Formats: sequence, structure tokens, C-alpha cells
Amino acid sequence: MGTNATGTTDGPEGRLGGDVLTVDHTHTNAKSEKAAIESGLEIAEKRDASIEDESDKAPLPPYSVFTGWERYSIVAMVAAASLFSPLTANVYFPAIPQIANAFNTSVERINLTVTVYMIVQGLSPSLWGSVADRKGRRPAFVGCLIILLGSTIGLALVPTSAYWLLVVLRLVQAAGSASTVALAAGVMADVIPIELRGGYMGIANIGPMIGPCIGPVIGGILANKLGWRSIFWFLAIATGVCCVFLLLFFPETLRSMVGNGSIPPPKYNRALIPIIGRRGLEVSSERPPVKALPNPFKLFTAPDVVIILISSAVPYSAFYAVNTTISSLFTEVYPFLTETEIGLCFLGLGGGGTLATITVGKLLDVQFRATRRKMERAANNDPEKLRDISKIDRGNYDDFPIEEACLKTQFIWIWLFSIACIGYGWCLHAKTTIAVPLILQFILGYTMVAVMTNTGTLIVDLFPTQGSSVTAANNLVRCLMGAATVSVINPITNALGPGWTYTLCGGLCALTVPMVLVELKWGPVWRQRRIERSRQG
Repeated sequence: MGTNATGTTDGPEGRLGGDVLTVDHTHTNAKSEKAAIESGLEIAEKRDASIEDESDKAPLPPYSVFTGWERYSIVAMVAAASLFSPLTANVYFPAIPQIANAFNTSVERINLTVTVYMIVQGLSPSLWGSVADRKGRRPAFVGCLIILLGSTIGLALVPTSAYWLLVVLRLVQAAGSASTVALAAGVMADVIPIELRGGYMGIANIGPMIGPCIGPVIGGILANKLGWRSIFWFLAIATGVCCVFLLLFFPETLRSMVGNGSIPPPKYNRALIPIIGRRGLEVSSERPPVKALPNPFKLFTAPDVVIILISSAVPYSAFYAVNTTISSLFTEVYPFLTETEIGLCFLGLGGGGTLATITVGKLLDVQFRATRRKMERAANNDPEKLRDISKIDRGNYDDFPIEEACLKTQFIWIWLFSIACIGYGWCLHAKTTIAVPLILQFILGYTMVAVMTNTGTLIVDLFPTQGSSVTAANNLVRCLMGAATVSVINPITNALGPGWTYTLCGGLCALTVPMVLVELKWGPVWRQRRIERSRQG
């Protein structure tokens, strides 16, 4: 048998065999082509994965170019500036009877200036926080302190025949001083990486916490020795010194303006003596895009944020109720105390708060590391979770359980605060030795700062690019609730007595524990949905 031109064998068998061979050959080519395609795809996938792995291993720029001592210097400056928010409010309390006599009016009318102060204290940071998130932290700090300085000088010179001017100047004073705490939170988000933020937030909170501690003491001493006007001259001098210090040394930290601190800010926004962060500056014509002026009220559309804010505002209101009634209750229960000694009684709250600022922030850092280790243990059997850890190493915390890391001990602090609050009221009702309510004040101050540090750190971590705005929203809720509490606490105490009044306060605080449970369960879900919407939009 011969072969034809097609290469098949002649004859029926040969053609059948040739047909079979032809079919097998075609099938083999198809299989080979498919295998080649699959092999090529596998190679491409491995190559892309290799490229991705290499990019993952590529060195990242530091979160912030500021060195250790520079970070501590920045935190110290913002802590000093944020001191004026509570100091301006609390230094006023011991002088209220004296100011009422000077203006020939009632204590209740002077207390009205406290209420309006707290209302503006809640509203003002919403504006200044948004400005700071777009125009820079430095101009916002300096602007607030200049307004505070001018209004404080006005208060020192206000004629006693112009009660209306006293109210107006207190409003302006609140507009200047109240926003410094929100601005400080924005700076923390700018320069401190999330894994270290708890400890630094604790340091930054020293200013806001020693304000309620030393404010009444300073106010009582100055009012007794030099008169009520000396209080405002003291504030004016302290504000002026702080403002000059910020103008000379404080660097711009807004990340949308200076990145991690390596991009020089505009000339108008530079420290006059730029010794902080100077080595990290690189001359660059490229700047991040200008951000639109953020609307802080949009934050209230996020359910997890609302839960966090309310759960911390309720204990804050109870804390403020204790703070504002110390003078009247201690004068009634312990009539042997002088005005200066009553001022010293505020040290219990402030002392506990100050200790908490040092320890609770460090505890937050420990909680963060413990949560990270928990993720690493779970990742041993789950490659997807290992990938999440890789993202965290590169600064992406979208899949990190921030809520768990920040709120792990929140239940303890809320329960302790509630129990101490109830015990404080009944100690005053029973007129125990003064040591007992002072010790309970210390516990109240410590646990209050612990609650606020946990929630304050969490909301900044949730919105790191809007640190000032989200802290302003926090300030708005707690100050408005605090103002409402101040306006009704005296009538309630007169009607129920301190025992049942603070039992009511402590019980309301205990009711926030279920809110924390809801945040731990649903907070990560709401956060992931928000992240997905931002990626799609």
C-alpha cells in the first residue's frame, strides 16, 4: 500500500486509520493549545503575584518624618494649647458669686454664662475643625488663640453695668478656646501612626484634663487675693505666651498639605523658627490636591459614629454634673471649708484624670498589639488573614478590628464610673468624712478619661483624614449634652438630693454598655460598607 498526498495509507483500513490519526492529531493540538494557554495564564499570574510581592516588599516612606523628640514637642505644644478649653471654663467657677455681686445680679444669671459658654463650646469646633482639615492646623490654632486673647482682655475690662457684654464676650471666648481640643486630635492623626497613637493621645489629653483640676484652684486664689478681673488677666497672659510659642515653633502637619511632613508648606504657613521637622523637608513643586471643605455634620449619618459619640457623651455629662456642683454641695455638706479649700477639692477629679492620661494611652497601645497578635495566630491557618496582616504592615488598616482594639476595656471603665458616681452621691447624702467623696472623685476622673481616650482614639482611627472634624463632632455632642445637664442638675439635686441624683446619673451611664456591645458587633460591618462606598464613589 502506498501513501497519498495527504500522508494517509491507501485502502479502507488505511483511510480509516488515517482518519483516526488525523482526528487524534487535531485533538492533541487542541489539548496542547489549551495546556499552553493555561500554562501562560499561570505564568502570568505568578509574574503578577511576584510583582505584587515585590511591591509589597518595596520600602515605604515613614508615616511621618518627625523624629521622636519632634513628635513629643508637637504633642506638648498641642497639649498646652488644648489646655485653654477646659481652663477657660473652669477657672470661672469659684468667682461666680463674686462676679454676681460685682454685676449686681443673681448667681443664676451668671450661671447662664456657663450654659451659653458650653453651647458655643460644642458648636465652635465644627467650624474650626473643618477649616483645620482643609487650610491647615497651624492657622487654625493661631486664629483660635488670637480670638481667645482678644475676648479675654475684653472680659478683664468689661464694665459691671454691661451684663449683656459679659455674656457676649463669654460666647466669643468659647469660640476661641473650645476648638483647641479638636485641633489637637487632628494633629495626632497627622503625625502619629495608629499603632502608637494611644500613648500619644494620652499625653495630648494631659492639657484638657488638668484644666478642670487646676482651673478652680487658680480661679479661687486669684479671686480671693486680687479680685475676679485678675482671672481674665491671667488667662490673657497665658494665651499670649502660648500663641507666640506656636507662631515661632509649631510646624504645619496637615497631611493633605505637607504629606508625611516632607513637603514644605506654603510660606505663610511656616514656623518662624523652623527647627522641628526641618531635616525631613524636600523641595517639591508637587502638592497633594486641595481638599474640599469637609462637612462635619455628615459624620452623624454613620451609625457607628453616632453610637460612639452618645456612649461617651452620657458619662461626660455625668462627670460635668459632678464638677459643676462641687462648690455648692461641699459648701452645704462641709461648711467648715473655705473658698480656697473648696477649690482644692477639685484636685480629686483632675488628679485621677491626669493619672489616666499617662496610663490609659499606654494600655491602648498594649491592646492594639494584643489584637495584632490575635490576628497573626488566626492567620496561621488562613492565607486570606495573612494577607490582611500584610496590608496592615503597609499602613492599610481597613481589615484591622479597630473597634475591638479600642473598646476592649470600655466595659470596665463604664461600670467603675457608674458605681463611683452612685457611691459619690450617697456619701454626700450621708455626710461622710470628706476623704471618701474625694477618693471617689479620683476614681471618677480616672475612669472618665479612660472612656474618653478609648472613644476619642477610635473615632480618629475611623476617620484619620478628618481628625479635627470628627473630634469636633464628638465635642458637639458631649458639650450640648453637658450644657443640658448643667442647666437642670441644680433643680434635680434640690428636689431629689445628691444620693438619688447621682444614682440617676450612674444608672444612665450603665445603660451605655449595650451600646458598646452593638458597636463591637456591627461597627466593623458599617465601617466596611463605608469603605466600599468610598471606593465606588
